[in-house]
Amino acid sequence: MESYNQGCLILVGILVTLSLPYSHAFWRNENKIQTAVFLSPKFVLGPGSVENRFYYNVDFPKGHIAVKSFDAEVIDEAGNPIPLHETYLHHWVVVRYYVRKGVEISEFDDRRKFNESDYISGRNSGICQNLGQFFGLGSETRKTSTHVPNPYGIEAGNPAEIPSGFEEQWMLNVHAIDTRGAEDKLGCTECRCDLYNITVDEYGRPLRPDYKGGLLCCYDHTQCKVKHGFEAVRRALYLRYTVTWVDMDRSVLPVKIYIFDITDSWKRSRSSTGIIAEHECKVEYDIESCDATGMGDDGCIDTRRISLDMPFGGYLIYGVAHQHSGGTGSALYREDGQLMCSSLPTYGEGEEPGNEAGYIVGMTTCYPKPGTVEISKGETLILESNYSRIRHHTGVMGLFYILVADELPKPMHTLHTVVQTQDSIMVVTILWAAVALIGVVAVIAVAVHYRLKREGEDGYEAIGM
Repeated sequence: MESYNQGCLILVGILVTLSLPYSHAFWRNENKIQTAVFLSPKFVLGPGSVENRFYYNVDFPKGHIAVKSFDAEVIDEAGNPIPLHETYLHHWVVVRYYVRKGVEISEFDDRRKFNESDYISGRNSGICQNLGQFFGLGSETRKTSTHVPNPYGIEAGNPAEIPSGFEEQWMLNVHAIDTRGAEDKLGCTECRCDLYNITVDEYGRPLRPDYKGGLLCCYDHTQCKVKHGFEAVRRALYLRYTVTWVDMDRSVLPVKIYIFDITDSWKRSRSSTGIIAEHECKVEYDIESCDATGMGDDGCIDTRRISLDMPFGGYLIYGVAHQHSGGTGSALYREDGQLMCSSLPTYGEGEEPGNEAGYIVGMTTCYPKPGTVEISKGETLILESNYSRIRHHTGVMGLFYILVADELPKPMHTLHTVVQTQDSIMVVTILWAAVALIGVVAVIAVAVHYRLKREGEDGYEAIGM
């Protein structure tokens, strides 16, 4: 009887263990990952022309969710990916905002016409006021991972954060440059003012004399110089973006988005606190060429470093840089020189989309093991951005995106990360079946053993009676 009880206890123990919160994580099936593919409004480009519009109230998953990835690329009307050497994707960004219910915002110009009291920014947590996007990349889009590791996610649609009388919406900015037939493809992608014949910005204000190139010279509907006599059809294009998400619940830990800019002019002082108002981020800068005669590429690098005091704290979950052609990598360090995260460019080597020679087609990302890289509030971090100086570059960028979590996963979350695919769910199902089978066999074995023992006791006289 004692053996029977022990067998039952073992079986019950196994099943109870699998029924604890840890096992619930297995059966949540990764909180049912969902994916949707959307298209931006159509834009039409001809050789040398520029698209740089802001589309409001674009399609985005509804409800209280946690975004797990956001990817994009330029396609034609047939759904074919367009190579960078034909249409250069300078950048795309997605911004959250809140608009008063009943108010319509549809196009770029509308934003400046309606009452400002009807609009509330839903920007990220970063320190650059003019970099409020939640998502955004450029030419590197196709081969840059945007996946947010488990159990984390970028929270959206939280009813508690939406102001009363407002609704959450999303704005998409697409900046694309058609370089078919361009006299200088790189010059067009770097928005050199002489190639665009631009002397004033989009609002008619004169450019400063030393401004050679950048966003102020390749705004919407500008035209870059193409080769004499070159002709090609205008074509309709779209930004196709793919969003992956899960429903937000207690199993998902939200992360905050911070964007650093190498052009940030913040300086430490006795009164500085590191808050947004103290940061002036210019977003772009120029790289002067060097005399490379007799020098290797490593001897002709522009390296810029800035120090930033963190007005926040938390655990680094993800990091990636954004650079333009000529970039050689970017990194984030602690003040003592310890590397926290680096991001290096991948250059294409061919003609096909995603491998275009001479263009950055991907940036490496870092995924520190949760808890291994902690940022303390008030800590000083060093941002570094490196570019080749073999030739002159205008309008380059040195941005660095990081995701930071306020807390680390508890044990059940840690186990939750094990279940990442349908295959994992199948393995767990098989494991349950195996445990159940073992349990049945154990019960039968114990019962048979007990029965044989009783029969032995009933069939023979006890010695010594």
